[in-house]
Amino acid sequence: MIEQLSNYFTTETIYLWLNTAIIPFWIVLIVFPQSKICSIFVASIFPIFLLSATYVYLIYFFYISGYDFIDNFTLYLSIDNLKGLFSENAFISLFWIHFISINLFCGGWVVKDSHKYLVPKYLIFVPLLIIYFVGPLGIFIYWVIRIFYAKKINLYE
Repeated sequence: MIEQLSNYFTTETIYLWLNTAIIPFWIVLIVFPQSKICSIFVASIFPIFLLSATYVYLIYFFYISGYDFIDNFTLYLSIDNLKGLFSENAFISLFWIHFISINLFCGGWVVKDSHKYLVPKYLIFVPLLIIYFVGPLGIFIYWVIRIFYAKKINLYE
């Protein structure tokens, strides 16, 4: 059975599924940030659990395929090593899950935090959209907006 799954769920198939499956989560985050559906399915552990399960599957799949995970640690040694790792489909797949998971988590945090400080949903539209594409910049933009609603600057919350 696992062999049948691994024949269907190739890295390319998983990549396409991930990119398609993540879009509804972001649509709900951006369009319906204050809905119950958003708080239950998107800004919760549910999508992170699904992405983690996919991550574990890929690690197992690459492990039985003979991928050398120790080589991944060379990315810290030089930019050329990082470039070399990005030529590996296995590394790109794991990196991509990492990237979309962190961005979705940050988007969920922004939505929860905006509820806490009563930031209108039309003001978090742009930061959420930017978080989807370039996470840290969107978080910074939200932080600037948040200052006006929290009426304080807090660098460590």
